[in-house]
Parts: sequence; structure tokens; C-alpha cells
Amino acid sequence: MKFSTKARYGMRALIDIAIHQKEGPVRLGDVAQRQEVSEKYLEHLFRQLKSVGLVRSVRGAKGGYCLARPPEEITLLEIINALEGTVTPVNCVDDEQICSRTPQCVTREVWIELKQIIEEYLSSKTLADLVKRQREIFNQLVYYI
Repeated sequence: MKFSTKARYGMRALIDIAIHQKEGPVRLGDVAQRQEVSEKYLEHLFRQLKSVGLVRSVRGAKGGYCLARPPEEITLLEIINALEGTVTPVNCVDDEQICSRTPQCVTREVWIELKQIIEEYLSSKTLADLVKRQREIFNQLVYYI
């Protein structure tokens, strides 16, 4: 299972917002430049993030985006679900009608367990955890330069 650029870039952008929002709303153009991602692509992602209540937008000359909740309250599962949809490894986990072999399929049990493990892990990590890690990495880089 691979997550697309939606999850990867969206997560990086949210970390960036969380780090910089103390200065006020963060412009997507600034995030795009720092994260080396297309601003148009971020606009698309942030529409999705806004629609599920993870970010809010502020209009005007000093406008931009802020997190809708503190980073400690935003789980990685929420972010992934907003950008990718479910973390289901195979379709039959969410829709048993999709396959006629579902009643006797032992591998489906494995996929169900895998989904539960992934969801538990992503639910246990927050945006604040990633912000903390990012700051530690940045401080190490600054220290060695």
C-alpha cells in the first residue's frame, strides 16, 4: 500500500502551517515555496482539508490558512482520511459484497487486521508529534552547520 502525493504533500504542508501559524495565517504560496510543492496543488489539497474542518481560511491582505484545532488534537489518521480516503488495503474490507469469495476468504481477515493496525497507529500520532520531530531535525541541522 502506498500513499499518494496527496498524503505526503498534505502532511508536510500541515506541519509547515502548524510551525508558522503563530505569526498569523500562513499563505499557501509561502508553504509551497518552503515545501517545494505547486501552489495550485496545495490549493486543491487545502479545499479538502477545509471541507473536513482541519484548516480554516482567513481572507484579506494578511490572509491565509490556520489549523482549525490545535495540532495536538489532529491525528494523522484524520489527515490521511481527508486526503486519501480510507486506509483499507483491499476493497473487500469495506465492502464484502464486492467479492463472492468473502464468506470463505481467510486472507480478508488479514486485510481487516492490517487496516485496524494502520488505523490504531495513525490515530496514536498527532500533527504535534510531527511538528516536534521536525523541529528536532531542524535544530540538529542548524547545530551542525
